[in-house]
Amino acid sequence: MQILKKQPPALNIRAGHLARQLIEKEGLHASQVDTLPGAAGGPKGIGIQGLDQAIFGNFLAQSPQRRTVIGSSIGSWRFASILAWEAKDGTEKLSDLYTNLHFTNKMSREEVGDICRNMLLELIQGKEQQLVEHPNYHLTVLSVKSQHIFQSDKALPLLASVAGIVSSNAIARKHNRLFMQRVISQPNIGEQFKVEDDFVTHYQTLNHDNILAWLMASASIPGVMSAVRNIPNAPQGSYRDGGLIDYHIDLPFQSKGIVLYPHFTDSITPGWFDKMLKNRKSNPENQARTLLLSPSQEYLASLPLGRLPDRKDFTLKGLDQSKRIQLWKQSISESQRLGDEFLEMIEKQNFAEFMYDL
Repeated sequence: MQILKKQPPALNIRAGHLARQLIEKEGLHASQVDTLPGAAGGPKGIGIQGLDQAIFGNFLAQSPQRRTVIGSSIGSWRFASILAWEAKDGTEKLSDLYTNLHFTNKMSREEVGDICRNMLLELIQGKEQQLVEHPNYHLTVLSVKSQHIFQSDKALPLLASVAGIVSSNAIARKHNRLFMQRVISQPNIGEQFKVEDDFVTHYQTLNHDNILAWLMASASIPGVMSAVRNIPNAPQGSYRDGGLIDYHIDLPFQSKGIVLYPHFTDSITPGWFDKMLKNRKSNPENQARTLLLSPSQEYLASLPLGRLPDRKDFTLKGLDQSKRIQLWKQSISESQRLGDEFLEMIEKQNFAEFMYDL
């Protein structure tokens, strides 16, 4: 008799203390979910496509209601594509467009920006009003407003700014405010997302005329793309990638139920520059209601590259364009396992067996 070997779990499940208590008592139900964060991280975001499809296309559809989706960089683009086209079509459109981009080391910031802007136009053009007035989702886009010499895209001021940010951030995260301030852009309808912390935070209204610009700003990586300027209805300034301050979005969410977080790693790093600091962890109180879903190490090891797609793959030595596209498509296809496993756990309501503390 042949004994079938059980496949290791594809998902890691981590929960804040209030989320864990609620799920252990009541299980996990769509009606509990009121907030969904989306992290910065480039093409890693399309590597969890199957999980996004299961959450937005199957799970949340069981209980339609007004929910806050808050993203920086690719996180905001993921949510914008889902709101524009609905879950399956939106995620597939984003992954197809992203996978078929072509970058080289010799491209200028302007060329990279043009490529990304054209992709964003294909993704949301003609759907702007739907994003702003979506009946079930309150789209919240994170970016940063550069300060002092960090406003410049010239090489020397930019390098000096980054050196200053790295140095000051090593002392304390709050010192990043010397170089940048947070910007939260959201529609003026529904409950407004607010933040009170060590950073100056500006609030801007998302509308038909500026949503493209704010989404571009949210993903404009310093040195790779130029800062976004002249945004309609916004103060003059240089606006950049929201992940610089809010990389994995460690914010005091205004949740009254569950913050459901489909993520590409099993930890939350507050800001992009905190990646260099192993002791820089998320605030447990911010994440008290968070249920974090991420690919397991066994799942990642099973992928063609042994990991999720990464921005470095565009210029990785030995990986040409056609091979990269093939490997990315395989990885994206495999992500269906993540979604299937999540929906199976919803059906069985056995999260308590797999949850670890966040």
